[in-house]
Amino acid sequence: MDGSIKVKEMPAASDGRMPRRSLRNIALLAMCQALTQSSNTLMFASSALAVLTIVSPDMRMWANLPITMQHLGVMLSVFPASLLMMRRGRKLGFRSGSVMGMIGSLLAAIGLGLGSFPVMCLGGLFLGYAIANMQLYRFAAVELAPGNFRAQAISYVTAGGVLAGIVGPTLARFTPDLWLPLFQASFVAVIVIHVLVFIVLGFIEFPQVRVEDSTGPQRPLFEIVTQPAYMVACAGAMIAFGVMSFVMAASPLAIVQCGLKATEAPVTIFVHVMGMFLPSFYTGQLIARFGIFNVMIAGIVLLVAGVVVALMGVTEWHFRGALSLNGVGWNFLFVGATTLLTTTYRPAERGKAQAFNDFMVFGVTTVASLMAGVVLELKGWAALNYVALALVLVALLVIGIFRLRNPSRA
Repeated sequence: MDGSIKVKEMPAASDGRMPRRSLRNIALLAMCQALTQSSNTLMFASSALAVLTIVSPDMRMWANLPITMQHLGVMLSVFPASLLMMRRGRKLGFRSGSVMGMIGSLLAAIGLGLGSFPVMCLGGLFLGYAIANMQLYRFAAVELAPGNFRAQAISYVTAGGVLAGIVGPTLARFTPDLWLPLFQASFVAVIVIHVLVFIVLGFIEFPQVRVEDSTGPQRPLFEIVTQPAYMVACAGAMIAFGVMSFVMAASPLAIVQCGLKATEAPVTIFVHVMGMFLPSFYTGQLIARFGIFNVMIAGIVLLVAGVVVALMGVTEWHFRGALSLNGVGWNFLFVGATTLLTTTYRPAERGKAQAFNDFMVFGVTTVASLMAGVVLELKGWAALNYVALALVLVALLVIGIFRLRNPSRA
């Protein structure tokens, strides 16, 4: 085995289309993706601004710390979440993530009510477990569809973020002032969302846990992660998520810093999330037609274009244009990297291979979200985008070297 087949293959429909049962399960999983991503988007749009209402001016640069703690929670949770699913199944694992999401958002609401910054940060840590589970939806999608529909399954589930791009910013716009303290209603909305996810997960027919999936042939983790294709996939995902988080986490604060109204933040987040997830309806087909690496490089070009637009001005349309390009670039680079990653491990290896990838991705994202507020406060919006540009060029270098050394890879 070379690691290219990970789960038992499901038969495709006789007409070459994805089986209806697979479509149903993937649609429900995409709904869970949409709801969970909505809660994540709502937290991104509201958390830093909520912190500003309870901290002193000298703490402004740490306004993104609850979001950073959320990313840290993801990084710490990916291995236990993956191992739980390997042993007890996807349904139990994902539902435990929803429960942790309820606890985390409740702590955020209580912390805001008490004016306690540490409690809000603790809430972010618990929310990290819920987001870690959401990141595994894309891998679960692979197990719900025939092997030749792998890229499409990943992109369809990722496309659930389109609904998140509508629901999340809408809630971020209309819930902050429903009652006092400001933004507490937003965090209560996150609790409701995780309750809905818990319910929907009960209707998905996840594959049963099989003994061979956890006891079959396995290579050491070091051997898996040092494969050139795995390293390229992991690096692509790390940079895609790192750059996206770096720019997205800073944008609500940058909008206010540049003299625009705070109500512009949810609008900008909306176009950003639309850019992130709307292309997912087509990304799988683009990968099948043009190849994984061409799509990943297209993502890099779009990320660079986003930086260029951001550096051209600080009007509302510059923010919207920059963040939308950033979102589409993330989609191409991240879905391409995920598709490549699924070709590098065996069935029994998938838990640790997927977990290590997400551990690295969210290690970078944790640092990026923390540094976003610091760089913005000390150096400004332009400097932040120059840092993002440097990271994107690293991704281009890594992919370029791999293509030169492996010209036969699609």
